[in-house]
Order: sequence, then structure tokens, then C-alpha cells
Amino acid sequence: MLDSYLPILVLIGIALAFALGCVVLSGLVGMRKPGKVKLSPYECGLPPVGTAREKFPIKFYLVAVAFIVFDLEVVFMYPWSVVFKKLGLFGAATMGFFIFVLVIGFIYDWKKGALEWE
Repeated sequence: MLDSYLPILVLIGIALAFALGCVVLSGLVGMRKPGKVKLSPYECGLPPVGTAREKFPIKFYLVAVAFIVFDLEVVFMYPWSVVFKKLGLFGAATMGFFIFVLVIGFIYDWKKGALEWE
């Protein structure tokens, strides 16, 4: 039984040895010259303003959720389009209902103002 798992264990051992070796080697060979510029926080090339505990407006989250929903729509439509001919009328009706539900969600977001960025 060990013979069937031995290649997997060897691969895990090699991967761990390589990862640890890279970390140790970079620690030994790498230069350590900390300075004011290297130790300063970096954010888009500008010094950070405000605190990290700043509250974001709810519109940010609404746009993010809408993006995820409509991004996943494409993920579900791709496999459907590959087998479209095999599914026939039932597949077309099911995808039509799916798109209808997504359009209702899009209209809801639009009416709530989630797509307007100020």
C-alpha cells in the first residue's frame, strides 16, 4: 500500500525542500539595508492618508457584488453555449429564465442607484 503513495510523498518532500531552500537561501544571500524609504508604507506611489479603519460607502459593496454576479453569469453561460445544440428547447428556455432573473437583478441595482458612481 505504501508503494502506491510513495511517489506522492516524494513529490511533497521535494516541494517542501525546494520551498524551504529558497527561503533560507534568500535569507542568507539577500542584502539587508533598511532605510527610511524602504520601511515607509507604499500605496500607489503616494503616502497613505487616513487610517486603515476608514469606512467605505455602501455603494462600493453594491458595485462589487453586482460585478461578481454578472461575472459569474459568463461562467455559467460558457458551458451552456458549448452544449447548446444537445440541450435543445429545454436548454434555451432554462437559459432564458436564468438571463431573465439576472436582468431583474440588474434593473433592481439600477433603480437603487448602485451603478451610479459619484
